[in-house]
Amino acid sequence: MALADERLRRFKTPLRYVMGALYVLAGVMHFVVPNAYAQVVPPVFPAALALVYVSGVAEIALGVGVVFRRTQRAAAWGLVALLVAVFPANVYMATSDIVLEGVPAALREPSDAALWLRLPLQGVLVAWTWWYTRPAPADADETSSA
Repeated sequence: MALADERLRRFKTPLRYVMGALYVLAGVMHFVVPNAYAQVVPPVFPAALALVYVSGVAEIALGVGVVFRRTQRAAAWGLVALLVAVFPANVYMATSDIVLEGVPAALREPSDAALWLRLPLQGVLVAWTWWYTRPAPADADETSSA
């Protein structure tokens, strides 16, 4: 088991950079096509466009934060919270037959399968992000010697 952990650990840093870049890109898209994102905010939430901008800023800031070792753990916890917070939008998309306006035709009406598969994918993203909330063995050595 230790060998498998060691092999997986080799990818932890490169995957952290990938994660950071994906969240920054996703956050930027909140400002590029904000109305598309606002359409998937469940109607029970007020000020959909404001929520889109706030979540976009959060994704950008936390995506940058997860890249740096000093802020990685706090940013990862923030991303876990953000993923949980946006989960209702994914459920709303899967259950409400939304036709997205202002997006390319291929994205306008995602398949039901894609919408429902997105729900467990959110769990995978939480698990991936949670991996960065745990101190690395080097972090544990540094804190014990300080």
